[in-house]
Amino acid sequence: MSVQMIEEIQQRKRPRIGLSLPARVEYKVSNDEAWEEITRLRDVSPLGAGFALPRPVKRGRLVLLTLPMPRQLRVYDFLEPQYKVFGLVRVCNRRLLADGQETYTVGVAFTGKHPPLSYTVNPSKLYEIAQSESDGLWRLADAPDRPDESNLPQSHRRHSRYSIPVSVKIEALRGDGTIKVGETTVTENISLGGASVLTSVTTDVGSVVRVTSEQYNVAIRSIVRGVRKGDDGIGRLHIEFMDRFFPLEGIE
Repeated sequence: MSVQMIEEIQQRKRPRIGLSLPARVEYKVSNDEAWEEITRLRDVSPLGAGFALPRPVKRGRLVLLTLPMPRQLRVYDFLEPQYKVFGLVRVCNRRLLADGQETYTVGVAFTGKHPPLSYTVNPSKLYEIAQSESDGLWRLADAPDRPDESNLPQSHRRHSRYSIPVSVKIEALRGDGTIKVGETTVTENISLGGASVLTSVTTDVGSVVRVTSEQYNVAIRSIVRGVRKGDDGIGRLHIEFMDRFFPLEGIE
């Protein structure tokens, strides 16, 4: 049975309830970089929840939710005032509001009170649903590097990369947000959630950079996920966008 079929069956058994509960969402970009947002749930069940965030979260990542969950919807900690549960991001869709601001509609599947050991070592690790447990929560498996997503709707797929040069400015940032070094260059490839950038800027994996595009009128705080030198001798930074998706409407 496919993951999608398992989810659909479980959703029918325990439909989500439209309940506007306040929730704190904590997201670890890396061991050194994290953020949290206060939001309100759109809907919830013992299996998962939906809510909106002002910034994107990559599909396959874990987030920690803290909320006053009704006892009848809990799987554990029935007497605690606040329910803490990890959720696997299954959907993150960008929406443009009437005032021009962006918001992101997120759907998570609850995985339990504690994260996998691999998450404590590398919180940027990607996971997927393996199966549901008898208590209704979801068990995790490591996500494959190149998953077959042909049977998934577009909103459930990872972001497509486009092998096109987009002129950008890369600035390596110090801990206080000031600029350490920067240069104007081009992307080797780019997606909504990240890019490979040709650059002579040297920085470490896990460091923060700012990516600015005058063409697309955007500046995005990003984290370096990989550093390598190509066969042409030119350095590459593999970066993940943190504050927002890259506006690819003119590219796609």
